[in-house]
Amino acid sequence: MSKVRYSIFMFASSLIATAQSTDTIPTDSLTRALDEIVVTADQPTTRLVGNTLVSIIPGTPLADLGNTLDVLDQLPMISVADGAVTVSGKGAPLIYIDNRPADDSFDLRSLRSRNIRRVELILNPGAEYAGATDAVLKITTRRLFVEGLTLEDETQGKIARSATGYELLTLRYFLKNGSEFFATGLAAHNNNIMRGNTVNTLQYDGHPVIIGSSQDSKSPSNNVSAKFGFNKSSGVRSFGAYYRVLHENGNFLTRGSEWLDDELPVGRDISNRIIATNHYGQIYYDNIFSDKFHLHFDGTFVNRNSHAARLTAYADQNIHPDVAATEKRHALLYGGRVTASYPLSAGKLTVGSEDSYTSTRLDYRMLNEAIGSYIPSSLSDVSQTSVAGFASYNRRFGRLDISAGLRYEYKNFTYRLEGKKDHDLSRKDNLLTPDISVTYGLNDNATSMISLSYKSFTELPSYSQLTGGLNYTGRHEIEGGNPALRDGRSHQLTLMGMAGDFILQAVFCRSLDSYGFIKRVYPADDLQLIFQPINFNVSCAWLYFVWQRNIRNWQPSVTLGSMPQWLKIAGERYDTPIFEWYFDNTFRLPFNMTAIVNVYGKTAGYMQTQRFSSKPFMMDVSVQKSFLNRTLNVKLSVNNIFNSHRDGWWLKSYGVGVKKSQSYDSRFIALTLSYTFQPRKTGYKGEEAASSEAKRL
Repeated sequence: MSKVRYSIFMFASSLIATAQSTDTIPTDSLTRALDEIVVTADQPTTRLVGNTLVSIIPGTPLADLGNTLDVLDQLPMISVADGAVTVSGKGAPLIYIDNRPADDSFDLRSLRSRNIRRVELILNPGAEYAGATDAVLKITTRRLFVEGLTLEDETQGKIARSATGYELLTLRYFLKNGSEFFATGLAAHNNNIMRGNTVNTLQYDGHPVIIGSSQDSKSPSNNVSAKFGFNKSSGVRSFGAYYRVLHENGNFLTRGSEWLDDELPVGRDISNRIIATNHYGQIYYDNIFSDKFHLHFDGTFVNRNSHAARLTAYADQNIHPDVAATEKRHALLYGGRVTASYPLSAGKLTVGSEDSYTSTRLDYRMLNEAIGSYIPSSLSDVSQTSVAGFASYNRRFGRLDISAGLRYEYKNFTYRLEGKKDHDLSRKDNLLTPDISVTYGLNDNATSMISLSYKSFTELPSYSQLTGGLNYTGRHEIEGGNPALRDGRSHQLTLMGMAGDFILQAVFCRSLDSYGFIKRVYPADDLQLIFQPINFNVSCAWLYFVWQRNIRNWQPSVTLGSMPQWLKIAGERYDTPIFEWYFDNTFRLPFNMTAIVNVYGKTAGYMQTQRFSSKPFMMDVSVQKSFLNRTLNVKLSVNNIFNSHRDGWWLKSYGVGVKKSQSYDSRFIALTLSYTFQPRKTGYKGEEAASSEAKRL
């Protein structure tokens, strides 16, 4: 790939609160509404403000839970598993802490719950965010500046069918002149264990055929990461930067067998060695002019390199020779954005633009000549230049609040195979996406309101799905990307309401050229099945009811949800809805102790083309205690107590039926120790530019 030299400036996608040592309160209606929220002993922690769920943490049992991940897992419509945060019906959100991006689990683990001021979950992001952003999570901290050194350390050991753990150490030094220097180090050992089998059924050459395989997988990996940077604040002006490097080393092994029809299973071992190094860099500048004009700039750089060596070895090599392949990936992102916001006609106007340049290269080498006849070696390059401009305006008229926005995006997508540009797959797009939201307060104390909003947005496939490489997964099975995937276009209508302790969310979405996975016969000399993504049109909905209340030292929260969809591909329908429920309980106990008891479950149903198995009843419990004036926290957790968490799915497409049964080591016991010396707020105060592009990588 040619060396890329690219300079970009962006005008951002959201109003960014001032990153400085003293709070500057913006004049938008959301901020005014947030200021009206006060949590009392018997009121719910979470309130609805427009299309945002706002949770106030101080004074509630959540303030004593430990770190940010512990808090998020107890909030309505948010789930946390293995450090990954998801929003019900919307997937992984963009996460910001004090208007700068949360860097994986770095910041979420190091930020203590007692230092969180509020959590805002934006369920219908407007024009200021990239179209693929389904939800935004904003965490505001309590600004506790302490001159001198701050040390935070967290250690966890976890025992399931294997032992894993991590050590996270953060150092910060704050000076009187408003300068701050910080450094974070992480060392982690992971080892996911999975047992399962896959059975494919189809008609081939007029006869029924069964292709099956069994898997017993271990995925040990070691990760080491370091991050360091600085912030400088002077009055209303602030700026800063950080650099992070992450090195990953994994050595995965899957033992099992595969078979065709009623033949004896053939034993096989699949080993996959992966080494990856990722580099991240960010800078920011923030200032307020004339006490009202707010300017913010963010710049982002990402450079990722990985190398994988895969070997499939069969028990009888005379009949089935080894299949070896290598894969080298390189991804590069340059991004920047600038936002400008200021009061206008008793409201607030925000304007900006967002630009990025992204490139990925996949060099796939098939080392088995016979397999190479239908899974050839390939060198594919994908690049995209994206330019976006937007404007949004918000104004409040008594109990009525109106927001409207418009976003324009230009994208130049180029696909090259073996260095030659493919003009059929390369394309240029010009997109204009509007959004509007109307909220009306039904009373004066902000306990009842209703909100209706509409937005149009684009869905962008991940770059791994756009690459043209194919992977050998068995004598009759292939997996691969699809460079012909088109960008999707969606229209979404959202109704939200709140009445006392109850919150309702109802969403209907029509997606054109959405994408999901199918399995079908692949053209080859013998029988081959390929598993890859394709485009399709789908309609779907989400309906959620939430009840939450503080009852003395007990905070219960109940969420009931349904996710129906209407999808038909090649004569097959995928319409069975998923129903899910959550009953979360947080207890504040004597002697600085806190307990969590969560029970939850979901029914079988379709998510896009896959029908996931049911998990009717699951339970997690944890108990923790604070020592030494709350500077030392000890937590004991038991996850999936009844071992009732099963991962499996069914798929039927283009005449091929797939049944996949899986069992992960999700039942575990974990001990977590965390210590804080001179606690204070989190580090870097900028925000990630082109965050949606980084997510696609």
